[in-house]
Formats: sequence, C-alpha cells, structure tokens
Amino acid sequence: MALIDGRFLIWLAQQGAMGATGESVNRQGLLSLLSQALTQSALDVDLKRIYWYSDRSDGLVIDDQIVRLVQAHDADGGASLLRSLGHDLKQLAEHHACDHVLVASDDERFLATIDEAQLSGLSVHLLADESARNMPQMVRTDPGWARLLAQADRRVVVNSQALADMLQGKMPSGMGLAVEDVEELRKSMHEVITGWWAEEPEDLREDLRDALQISRGIPQEVDRQLLLRMRQRLARALSLPEKKMLRETLRHVVTEPAVPAELQADSLTPDTDA
Repeated sequence: MALIDGRFLIWLAQQGAMGATGESVNRQGLLSLLSQALTQSALDVDLKRIYWYSDRSDGLVIDDQIVRLVQAHDADGGASLLRSLGHDLKQLAEHHACDHVLVASDDERFLATIDEAQLSGLSVHLLADESARNMPQMVRTDPGWARLLAQADRRVVVNSQALADMLQGKMPSGMGLAVEDVEELRKSMHEVITGWWAEEPEDLREDLRDALQISRGIPQEVDRQLLLRMRQRLARALSLPEKKMLRETLRHVVTEPAVPAELQADSLTPDTDA
C-alpha cells in the first residue's frame, strides 16, 4: 500500500526538476513510477493500492487509487491530513492488511504513528528525493525531515525529474526506461522463458496451455519460477510493469503454434535436388 500526501509529492517533484510543476497533476502513471522506485530500493513487492490525500478533487477515477479529501494545509496546518493518513496507517497495521507501506510525507508528527505501526510488524518506507542519500547533510539542513526519514525501514528515492514528468502526464514509458532498454529487457525475458519452456515435460506444457486458455492469470508456481529466473538474470527484482511484460511474454510463447517435428527435421535436411 502507498499513502501519498499529494501536496508533498508536488513539492518533491519540484526539487531539482527542470521546468515548473503546477498544482494540477496527472496520477495515471503514479503506480508504475512508485513500483519502479520500490524495486530500485531492493524491495520485491507488488504495490496493490494508492491512497491519495489532497485538499482538492481532480476528477480522476483511476484503478487501484483511492482519494481522501482533507482540509487545505493553510487552513489547519496539516491537522486534517495527519488524522486521515495516520488513521489509515493504524488500520493497516492493526488488521495486518499488508506487510509493507510506502508513505510520502515530510511531516515529523507522523513519527509516533510510524513507530507504532512498525512495532506491530509493519515495514514502513518513506518516499524521498536524492537528498536522502546524504543524511548527514540533511540533518543539518532539514532536521525534522531527517528524523522522520531515519525512522523509515527504507528510504525510497525517486528521481525528481521523472516524478515531475509523470505528474504532467509526460512519462515516456510505463517502466521509466528508454525504448532501447525496454526492447533489450523484452529480449532477455523471451530467452529466459523459451529456455524454461524447452525444459518442461510435454504433459506439463499441455496443462499450462489448457490453463491459459481458460484463465487470464498465470499459475503461481510458474510465475514464481520465472520471476526467480529473471531475478538471477538481471541481479534485481522486476518492477510491477516488468512483471506484467513477463507474463505477457509467457502467454505469447506458450500459445504460439508449435512447429511439427517433421517440419523441423526437414528444415535441417540438406537440399539434394540441386
């Protein structure tokens, strides 16, 4: 789960980003961007839902994103946000609804709530910009936020420019990769899947073909095997968009028509009629 203070996220996007980031934002690419940031922080988790806290309704209805309307910060100093986000974090911890929560806020008043959630067994990570990589300097320049970040299990760093682009609807790719990198990743996935597929016994192949014809999902055991192989291949976990690409590639490999054995043999036989 991710609990995102919209006002803070806009501020974070303005740190070091080229060009102005207005108050009007586009949340369409938010889940993909945060999933990528979590992966780059060595967190192999699926981001299932985002709670977006804001003092204004943007009119967007986006899958897996829930809007919580709060009072404007200028009106109550952030007290409404503190109550709403803090209540949701406590609920997640008390009901053991998930193992990891990503929080985007620089309000030091969340310290006690985060500590309580962690004592309940929840891992709480905080979103930050590149400045979080130099904590000694942050202690000097922004001690309140430094104390909050120090409480986090992980400091999940997001690139300010990528965040600003996403909020303006300019994300070039669902994975934040260049086109060449996406194609190289797709090629690696295809090699891993075809190698695994070649090792599978024919009866298991038929079972998987049948399963994919009646379900849009991938059997969990197959999914785990391929995710592990990709982790070994790339020396990192896949982001959520990359996992979707892996499953699409698997479906393509499994469901494409097989070449008959006699045709394969013919293709290897030299032409003696010349």
